[in-house]
Amino acid sequence: MTSTAPSPGSPESSLLDLAPVIPVVIVQDAAQAVPLARALVAGGLPVIEVTFRTPAAADAIRAIADEVPDAIVGAGTVLSPEQVETAVAAGSRFLVTPGWTDRLLGALDASGLPYLPGVSTTSEVVALLERGVEEMKFFPAEAAGGMPYLKALASPLPQARFCPTGGVNASNAPEYLALANVGCVGGTWMLPSDALAGGDWGRVESLAREAAALRG
Repeated sequence: MTSTAPSPGSPESSLLDLAPVIPVVIVQDAAQAVPLARALVAGGLPVIEVTFRTPAAADAIRAIADEVPDAIVGAGTVLSPEQVETAVAAGSRFLVTPGWTDRLLGALDASGLPYLPGVSTTSEVVALLERGVEEMKFFPAEAAGGMPYLKALASPLPQARFCPTGGVNASNAPEYLALANVGCVGGTWMLPSDALAGGDWGRVESLAREAAALRG
């Protein structure tokens, strides 16, 4: 499986190479999805992961896909084949999971979309490589060993590339991004809850711009 997703500038780029940070978005109100996505795109973060943690997720993905053409919107916290189908129907352009099973991996593969299955152990990484999957989400990054763990994997498993998520923030993101086997990171720090509650999209755009500049 090759994690590729169309982008305005490079239609065949790897999902991990489109932006240094993938915002992990938890949408409580689908009406916020479009202005939120526009702010992230304007700040230089076009790849947006909307998590299936709220009932508004599918509607939020659909709205972004329909109304923010420069966004590459995908579904996160995908846990079942049924959620894969829902995400695809809503217009997702990629899929992200916190972990994987053979059944879920089969549904991800059958979707035809690029996907990042979650891993936290060496055995999971090796099992995915055996199946031809080379790009993965490392989750929960900090709790699972963080930068030292990923650095240790680089020599024996150089073909594996990761998007660390979970405990990644503006302070430690540059260190993760400096690792040879990290393509991008996922995080929420550019989406402070008070800014979302108040519809302060200018602040979101500013924080997104700072995040986009983490890899020069």
